[in-house]
Amino acid sequence: MLNVTVRSVVNTSRARAIQATRSYAKKASPVTLKNHKYTAHATATGQGRNGEVKSVDEDFSLRLATPKALGGKGDGQNPEQLFAMGYASCYLGALQMMAGKMGKKDAVKNAVIHTKVHLGEAEELGGFGLAVDIKVEGVEDEELIKAGHDACPYSRALTHGAIVNVSKA
Repeated sequence: MLNVTVRSVVNTSRARAIQATRSYAKKASPVTLKNHKYTAHATATGQGRNGEVKSVDEDFSLRLATPKALGGKGDGQNPEQLFAMGYASCYLGALQMMAGKMGKKDAVKNAVIHTKVHLGEAEELGGFGLAVDIKVEGVEDEELIKAGHDACPYSRALTHGAIVNVSKA
């Protein structure tokens, strides 16, 4: 598992690891975009976790259901699954891109990205928060794994923050 923000404190206590992550995140500034190369459009309707999501620009929709672990029926998808799938595919693409730039394309030919997105109570903030575990299978080159993480837009958003604009429609 690669967790760049906590890597140097792997053998320390959980509290020290959390503090190291927080202090790293505070140093970063949000990612700002020079331009928009692609924009995905989606809508959510119904009852949130028990509603429906649709991609506006494609004919793609999913029925959502609260996971059994959160007291729901678990008979549909949930936002954490969608985030985990998006993150895994984005990271794989970034890893392959960086392998090409570094002249190491063969090093990622068998790469498989495994992501876990955890939903839980956020310490100090209240409410819920996310944590992510990423495992890179089939790649032994640590420098390349880190380069993929550094280039992945999902990793950048979670590590550095992203600009989020909320307004009335």
